[in-house]
Amino acid sequence: MTDDPIPEPAESAEPRVLSEAAKRALAEAEARRAAAAIVVLPPEDGGPRGPEPTRYGDWEKKGLAVDF
Repeated sequence: MTDDPIPEPAESAEPRVLSEAAKRALAEAEARRAAAAIVVLPPEDGGPRGPEPTRYGDWEKKGLAVDF
């Protein structure tokens, strides 16, 4: 192992050239993202207060903390 930092990739002088198929795929993906409906969910009733326990790894119920 070495303590040297990982060198940053050099910036290329030329812009990246995309094929026609790649350009069509990017345009299609952008159109699909724009057409996607935003889902608004109602707030959870009776759920835990504070940060989402399944995301942060701790669950507290009636004063007992469980780490899973």
